[in-house]
Amino acid sequence: MSSFLNTLNPTSFGLFDADTDFQTEADGMVTFVKRKLGDDVLSVELTKKMIWTCFEESLFEYGRIVNEYQAKSQLTNFLGISTGTLAGDEQKFSRETLDFFLRKAEPYSTEAGLGGMYDSISGSIDLVHGQQDYNMYESLKDTAGNLIFSSSLNKLGGKMKIMEVFHYSPHAAYRFFDASSAVNYLNNEFSFESFTPETVFYVLPVFEDILRGGMLDLSSRVRRSNYTFKIVGKNIRIFPTPTTVSAKKLWMRVQFASDPLNPDVPDPSIYGVSNMSNIPFGNIQFSNINSVGRQWVRQYCLALCRELLGLVRTKFTSVPIPGGDLTLNGGELVSQGREDKEKLTTSLREMLESTTYEKLLEIEAAAVENLQKVLRGIPVPNGRAIFIG
Repeated sequence: MSSFLNTLNPTSFGLFDADTDFQTEADGMVTFVKRKLGDDVLSVELTKKMIWTCFEESLFEYGRIVNEYQAKSQLTNFLGISTGTLAGDEQKFSRETLDFFLRKAEPYSTEAGLGGMYDSISGSIDLVHGQQDYNMYESLKDTAGNLIFSSSLNKLGGKMKIMEVFHYSPHAAYRFFDASSAVNYLNNEFSFESFTPETVFYVLPVFEDILRGGMLDLSSRVRRSNYTFKIVGKNIRIFPTPTTVSAKKLWMRVQFASDPLNPDVPDPSIYGVSNMSNIPFGNIQFSNINSVGRQWVRQYCLALCRELLGLVRTKFTSVPIPGGDLTLNGGELVSQGREDKEKLTTSLREMLESTTYEKLLEIEAAAVENLQKVLRGIPVPNGRAIFIG
C-alpha cells in the first residue's frame, strides 16, 4: 500500500509536505478517518488524497484562527513593519512598543510646533505706512522674494495654515524682576531680596512672582496700545496701523495641508502593515503545534472527511442491490460534518478569546486580588508583624 512519501502530489498545495511530523501523521490519519467512518463494516468512498487534502485544510484553518487572534493581541506592535514574510516568526512573543500611540499623538505636536512629520516655512510681509489689511497669498514672501504660497512644500495646492505671527510688543516684566529695585516689594510690605552683606534674605513664594508677572502683562495690554492681528480668509489685519515711513516686515510662520501618504519627513512605515489583512504571517507548521492543537486538527479533519463523504454519497440517493435498493446516508453525513466543524471552530475561538493578552491581564489582576483576600485571613505570629498606631 502506498504511503504519503511515495505518493506524487499527495496534497493540493503541498505547503506542509516537507514537514516530517505531517508526513508521519498523514498516514495515520487515513487509518483514523476510515475506522471512525466505519470502513471495517461499510466501505468508505474516500481516497487517500482526499483524506490528506482534508488534513491539509485542517491545518490551514487552525493556522488562520490562531494567527487571527495573535494579530488581535499584538496588532499595534505590527503596524508599520515591513509586509515581507514573517514565516517562522508568527508564533513569537514580540516585545510591546508604543509606536502606535506615539504616532497617534504626533499630529498634536505638529499643531503645537514641537515636532511632527511636516515642515513649516516662514516668510514676511512688507508693511506699508497707513495700511492695515494685507493679502497673505499675494504678499507673504520668503527671503528670496518668492511667494510662500507657490512653495514646493505646498504639494496639494491647498490653503495656508497660519502657525504663528511674530507681531507683539515686548513685555515690560524686566522692571518687575529687576534685582536693583525694591519698589514693588516695599510698596506691598514684602521683604526684598538683595545681595548686599547687610541684608537678611527671606524666602518669597514663587506664586507671588507668577501673579505679579501676569498682573503686569495684563496691565500692559489694557492700558497701552497693544500689538495684535486678525485673520479673515486670505487677509490679515494688523493693529495698530503702521505709522513708520521706513519699510518694516511682518514675519509669519505657515504650514500647508498635510498629505498623509507623502509627509515631508520620509516614513517607510507608510508602506508597511496597515491592518490585519497584510500582516505577513506564514502557515503554522504541524511540527510546531502541541498536542492540544494536533488533536483539534485531527478532529477537524475527521469532520471535513465526514462532510466530504456525505457529498460523495449524495450523488447517489440509492444503490440497487439484489432484492431491493440500498439507501445512502449522504445528507446526514453532510449535516453532521458541518455541525462538528462549527463546534470545533467555536471552541477554538472561545479558548483563544480567553487567552488574548488583554484577557490575560484581567485574569492576572483578578488572581492578585483574590490572593490578597486569602492572605488577609492568615494569622501573623506575635513579633513578626508591624503594628502602626
